[in-house]
Amino acid sequence: MAILENNLKLDDHYQRRSQFWKARLAEIQQQEAVLRQGGGEKRMARHRSRGKMTARERVDALLDPDSFFLELGLWAAHGMYQEYGGAPAAGVVTGIGLIDGEEVVVVANDATVKAGAWFPMTGKKVLRAQEIAQENRIPIIYLVDSAGVFLPLQDEIFPDKEHFGRAFYNNARLSAAGIFQMAAVMGSCVAGGAYLPIMSDECHIVEGTGSIFLAGPHLVQAAIGEKIAEEDLGGAEVQADISGVVDHRHPDDASCLKKLRSQFAQLARRPKAPFARRPTSPPLFPTEDLYGISPADRSRPYDTRNILARLLDGSDFDEYKATYGETLLCGTGWIDGWAVGIVANQRNIVKKKTGTNSRERELQIGGVIYSEAADKGARFVQLCNQKGIPLIFLQDVTGFMVGSRAERGGIIKDGAKMVNAVANSVVPKITIFIGNSFGAGNYAMCGKAYGARFLFAWPSAAIAVMGASQASKTLLAIELGKRGGEIPEEEKKERLRQIEARFNATTDPCHAASRLWVDAIIDPAETRQVISRSLASTANNPDIPEFKTGVLQT
Repeated sequence: MAILENNLKLDDHYQRRSQFWKARLAEIQQQEAVLRQGGGEKRMARHRSRGKMTARERVDALLDPDSFFLELGLWAAHGMYQEYGGAPAAGVVTGIGLIDGEEVVVVANDATVKAGAWFPMTGKKVLRAQEIAQENRIPIIYLVDSAGVFLPLQDEIFPDKEHFGRAFYNNARLSAAGIFQMAAVMGSCVAGGAYLPIMSDECHIVEGTGSIFLAGPHLVQAAIGEKIAEEDLGGAEVQADISGVVDHRHPDDASCLKKLRSQFAQLARRPKAPFARRPTSPPLFPTEDLYGISPADRSRPYDTRNILARLLDGSDFDEYKATYGETLLCGTGWIDGWAVGIVANQRNIVKKKTGTNSRERELQIGGVIYSEAADKGARFVQLCNQKGIPLIFLQDVTGFMVGSRAERGGIIKDGAKMVNAVANSVVPKITIFIGNSFGAGNYAMCGKAYGARFLFAWPSAAIAVMGASQASKTLLAIELGKRGGEIPEEEKKERLRQIEARFNATTDPCHAASRLWVDAIIDPAETRQVISRSLASTANNPDIPEFKTGVLQT
């Protein structure tokens, strides 16, 4: 292993970068505090007046005291459904926590948001939580308090493959795979939603507040003319003592959650994946330095090794092919005691050199994947799969190199080779968006479409098919072509500004998180902790299939 050098200068430029990103992080964290309020203080007060804990209070009581809860999907539905008053966090809390020291996925409906009704993004978020449980073989707990499908948007949540019903399909598949599911009915559980807890392996209900039925009192009266109170129709006593639909009933939320904890502590400990581990050690350089590495202008260069020096244990990095394909950094190290393979875009500019064959190398632009870098990345991914080492992708990529020289050099062939290796990788992949994520570079560096187990973004991330400047100029050129002539320069500048502003708004990490392209926006200084929890979660699945790739052009 080689100790990474610290060439980060803590000068005025560093201070300005650090202040810029700390301010942006503070803005994001302030918005997140609002999102965690769900439907707001008044609705939370009304919720508590009924003897119920809020969704987040339930999660806190369920998990090990003072343990780290990795919340996922907090930004889901942000900025959406405004005509209905919005749906903060899509009306459901999801994430990974610990019970008796073991990982568990938690899904908790937030009844302060439209009575916990399912919006389209609620469905997507719950399915993502189930996907995490399935891929990593982690038990899952559903804390149910939901009015069911949000009826005004029923056509966007009900009938399709990835809609509401897929959650119950996943219930059946998770149970068949031996992945334990526990449900607690702590509020309403109506219509199709009634299947989610009952298709879980074990089900609890809270007296007085929990109810479960296929049709509520109003629908029952409309359908068959029967008048009946909610508690008499499907309350705890009916469903536990008479129908036998649920397995346990409890007098209140606190006792229910206490019982869930005790039952989870009794689960058999399953074998873990054989990933290499050793005692952890901190990096040689402060993780707080990470705020001042990324430039405020995402087009500016910086040395990615300075980031690795603040993420890796002991700042040790065993670099692979250091002098080949230099716009991509590959190598192995340790994060919080976990062995990891690193694939990171190098953003500094590689200077023009003379090779051993006396031919000048091409001046290479940082953040661009060239043929040599793609070839190197593909082989390194293959090596990590051969060795059984999880992969960490650090994305700050503007795409693959373009132009006649790149095309004649076979950039498409080499890019396809890397994409093939990443797509077929069988070891866990965790992706951190630290800067740009443009075009096919997003795919090659394991974006959402390429099967990363977890994806996180720094406040400095930007995800799009191309940069805002290039996109706005392209769109403006198309618009001018349609108009068939020149327009005044001032009008051209204004149109360019409008297009670029609109494009920038959709590349922001909050936009990506609102659509679940990433699981969370994280504080750069907490990256090691987030990666460590993610790796611990992936280790719950001991099955690593044989690694194979498809047909590769050479």
